[in-house]
Amino acid sequence: MRLVKSVYEMTSLFPVEERYGLSQQMRRAAVSIPSNIAEGAGRNGPREFLNFVGIARGSLAELETQMQLAVMLDFASSNHLAFELVEATGKLLTGLHKKLGTS
Repeated sequence: MRLVKSVYEMTSLFPVEERYGLSQQMRRAAVSIPSNIAEGAGRNGPREFLNFVGIARGSLAELETQMQLAVMLDFASSNHLAFELVEATGKLLTGLHKKLGTS
């Protein structure tokens, strides 16, 4: 959820014309990550949880791509905290995915 907050902070600095473009896509992808983890945890067993963790990993990859686009378009800096949080979140999700896959 720290990643979501960081993405919101990053996108708040985007140009006004991006309010409904890349900014919204990044925010949706970021929110999707903890939302899918929560939904999966609330489901019936590790197999469903594993599926939702996979969806969260997909959202993380989407967000990372969008963040790289934001840097290329000079909307954001590549040293923004969100990049560090994307990497940390990726490691956590990969570990969780592996753990659930062996259950």
